[in-house]
Amino acid sequence: MTDLRVDPDQRSAREVLSWSRAGVDPALRTAVDRLPDSMRAVAGYHFGWWDEEGRPTGADPGKAIRPALALLAAQAVGGAVQTALPAAVAVELVHNFSLLHDDVMDGDTTRRHRPTAWHVFGVNPAILAGDALLTLALDVVAGSGHPKAREAIRMVSASVQRLLDGQSADLAFEERGDVRLTECVRMAEGKTAALLGASCALGALFGGGRPDQVEHLRSFGEQVGLAFQFVDDLLGIWGDPEVTGKPVYSDLENRKKSLPVVAALTSDTPAARELDSLYRSEQLTVADLARAAELIDLSGAREWSQGRADDLLASAREHLRAAEPTERAARELDAVARLATARDH
Repeated sequence: MTDLRVDPDQRSAREVLSWSRAGVDPALRTAVDRLPDSMRAVAGYHFGWWDEEGRPTGADPGKAIRPALALLAAQAVGGAVQTALPAAVAVELVHNFSLLHDDVMDGDTTRRHRPTAWHVFGVNPAILAGDALLTLALDVVAGSGHPKAREAIRMVSASVQRLLDGQSADLAFEERGDVRLTECVRMAEGKTAALLGASCALGALFGGGRPDQVEHLRSFGEQVGLAFQFVDDLLGIWGDPEVTGKPVYSDLENRKKSLPVVAALTSDTPAARELDSLYRSEQLTVADLARAAELIDLSGAREWSQGRADDLLASAREHLRAAEPTERAARELDAVARLATARDH
């Protein structure tokens, strides 16, 4: 098993993510190998381990921010990161369960610069593979032998319920023209922030943290998660496809009621009214998509979203300090948070 001991020198956020990935991947692969062959084939493709024929590839596996948060949270409360490895594997499995389903529901054909799993294997196999990853996550926690495993299972289940509720709201918003900004923020709190919060809480729990430390680190993760969603929604409109792995204006083309879109639509400005008219069009041309992005900017929603992300990151840091973490883990958690919410992530 890969050595997860901390190096003596300070690491950058990217070095932390590489360290986490190297430590978690062997256990993640071992867990996925327990799946039935049909589920394993789709899951391994989605993780970037092999192509559709099962041949090994060097595809982008994603940043694995959630496992890194779990391992660092364990260290932050004075625990050994190795004890939090099952938690790290579990949150990565849950995250990828959600991505497999999300790609199907959004109709996205590209993720991490390659065709999505459903586009290669079909909708039903991708859905079933996602289901398999979710059940596997619970099995990994249950089989960890950790004295807090039962509590951890409830944490995972609660975060998944919030994630599903957020995803349900996100889909419902596409059919509604009257989405309020408070509703949209609440959707993001469930769809994205809940699992990042659970990642930190689970790591702290497995690391032997006090209840107040667990809760402060959960809040840290949730605030980072919401800030991440604000930034990710901005990238879904203006992001470089070479960085995001998705086509330009992909969220606008899918008529997503993302945070900046809803902020623009509810801004009571001329730009809001024109954007509303565009979003109600039967078909959006490339010129329409570019104009929609321009209108969001003109409404002030782009600047507002950037400001909210900054405020949330500041709030997250307050919770991190309140958790009384070990010094090095605090610096590295903060570094990962800054990377996750960077404008070019």
